[in-house]
Amino acid sequence: MRRLLIATAVYAVSVLAAHAAEKAAPLAKVTVVFDQVLPNVPGKSMKGVLVEYGPGGSSPAHIHAPSAFIYATVLEGAIRSQVNDGPAKVFHKGENFFERPGDRHAVSANASDTDPAKLLAVFVVDTKDKELTTSIAK
Repeated sequence: MRRLLIATAVYAVSVLAAHAAEKAAPLAKVTVVFDQVLPNVPGKSMKGVLVEYGPGGSSPAHIHAPSAFIYATVLEGAIRSQVNDGPAKVFHKGENFFERPGDRHAVSANASDTDPAKLLAVFVVDTKDKELTTSIAK
């Protein structure tokens, strides 16, 4: 009887763990697509970052390099975004938004559970800043 209870408990835990893994939203694929020192702005660089979300994908809450000004354009699908304590908004293909230095990006996610989404984030940042994104606790 004891073995049956243990086996049942192990099975239940494994089923719950598998279910939780299925429910977890996949993370974004992030690729730096260009990195160029700005010759007419000493100490600054421009970096292009392609962010690709699968259906239901998201990024954890985060902040960017302290010097970063970011202009993002949705290239495909729809992106749900919330900056600081503002309202969460959905941006569709061709729409854009920006983040100022020091802003907190509380929500960054694909607005669809069935279609992929993609955005290009262009950073103007201090050249010395190598870490562009740091996750934070919500």
